[in-house]
Amino acid sequence: MSRPRTTPGHVPSAPRNAPDTPRSAPRDTPAATPDVPRGGRGRGHAPWTAFGGDLHLDLTERRAAGAGLRAALEDALREAVQDGRLAPGTRLPSSRALGEDLGIARNTVVEAYGQLTAEGWLGARPGSGTTVADRAAPRTAGRPAAVRADRRPTGRHDLLAGRPDLSLFPRSAWLASARRALAVAPHDAFDYGSPLGRIELRRALSDYLARVRGVRTDPDRLLVCAGFGQGLGLLAAALRGRGTGRIAVEGYGLPPQREVLRAAGLGLAPLPLDCHGARTDLLDGPGGAGEVDGPSGAGGPAERLGAVLLTPAHQFPTGAALSADRRAAAVRWARERDGYVIEDDYDGEFRYDRQPLGAMQALDPDRVVYGGTAAKSLAPGLRLAWLALPDQLVEPVARLKALADTMSPVIDQLTFAELITSGRYDRHVRRCRLHYRRRRDLLVAALAERAPKVRVTGIAAGLHAVLQLPPGSRPEAELLERARAAGLVLTGLDWYRAGPDAERPLGLPAPENRSDAAPEAGPALVVGYATPSDHAFPAALDALCGILRES
Repeated sequence: MSRPRTTPGHVPSAPRNAPDTPRSAPRDTPAATPDVPRGGRGRGHAPWTAFGGDLHLDLTERRAAGAGLRAALEDALREAVQDGRLAPGTRLPSSRALGEDLGIARNTVVEAYGQLTAEGWLGARPGSGTTVADRAAPRTAGRPAAVRADRRPTGRHDLLAGRPDLSLFPRSAWLASARRALAVAPHDAFDYGSPLGRIELRRALSDYLARVRGVRTDPDRLLVCAGFGQGLGLLAAALRGRGTGRIAVEGYGLPPQREVLRAAGLGLAPLPLDCHGARTDLLDGPGGAGEVDGPSGAGGPAERLGAVLLTPAHQFPTGAALSADRRAAAVRWARERDGYVIEDDYDGEFRYDRQPLGAMQALDPDRVVYGGTAAKSLAPGLRLAWLALPDQLVEPVARLKALADTMSPVIDQLTFAELITSGRYDRHVRRCRLHYRRRRDLLVAALAERAPKVRVTGIAAGLHAVLQLPPGSRPEAELLERARAAGLVLTGLDWYRAGPDAERPLGLPAPENRSDAAPEAGPALVVGYATPSDHAFPAALDALCGILRES
């Protein structure tokens, strides 16, 4: 079969395996010699196969505007480099190959390459071909810097809270589970499916959550989502559609979660904290959990308080466990006010000094939405999380999920399901729990020896601790600046505070012997101990203790 002649200005996709038959040559190029398969060394092998890509250069508009072939090619290549389609170091096709693909003379390509090399856009070395030169990437107009760059702060020692040790990711177990899952998956598993997620994973999660966390649900009420953040956004939008105008949140919590709720149009009503967790007894108080902290505050039916977001097993970041009477108060409020409790069980697998607390959802599955995630137990990059929904929320949340992204990626769902049902996930979690407990013990011991005046709280569970500094210490902002200078990446407690009018977590006095009590007023640092590698953790502790000694 002969290769049809192409028109000038279009680069066709290059065949991966060119046939060993002659091709008809373009009008203004010499006759092409026969191809040989990729890797052949004869003069006739298809030169574009060494490049293996399509530059997608369109010369048509430039030619129509009166530009010559060479000028049109130069402009097209220059634009491809400027907008990032051709990254620095990219090897370009040979002049013969590009000439054949564009249907123009080889000399035209040679002259264009030469001009762009002289201008600094391209580079050429004998024997290495022509490549895109290294240049400073231009700022793209209209795009904020936060979209282009990783917003996480950088330093020698990453002590940010809530991040796992990524070196613990069970690569071998994940690979074995993926192989098994792919071998037994039906063909229709790779088609468009239910927005709730693959039934294999929902069945596995239903059994696992009942066994480990006491969650009462079934596969038809579980929804797999791309991280708890997405699940929270779907819930917020569904609740807004059902008439909720405000949602109560804990006085201290993750700012990105509050941003998600505000983006859905919900006003925020912060609940104060103490050593027993959030003051859910205030949900029925004047104004319904305090003043609105959000876009709307005029009151009226549109501003009905319809939900509360809690971290009952291990309040983030203070570490307090929500007491039994406050759990009951939140569920009672939800029943009486036709509201919902959203339970964020972000690190439910990691308990050290106390028996695991069962999920709050078991108190009333029709009023409590349970949210879980693999971000701490496996890795945040998987974007695997799940919601156990009340019957009346399944349809609206699933509909919003379908509109958002149709469904979550199938292969990761199948792999995770196999990881759970094979028992590999349980073994992995036990291994992680022992690892993180040793890390926590090293942190507590180092502080007791080198910074004995610092009070450590929130350490009965999770991957972080709150360091409460003694009265008279330097202000929190100054401590954080000193930490940055020492190469430490961490946050202060104030970063988690829910708005300028939210109460400090002062409620009840915290007994000295309570490790899960909320911190008292004063400077406090929130320190994650999971992320640094084993060999780097001692140096991170040295730097942290040095900052605290000077506080």
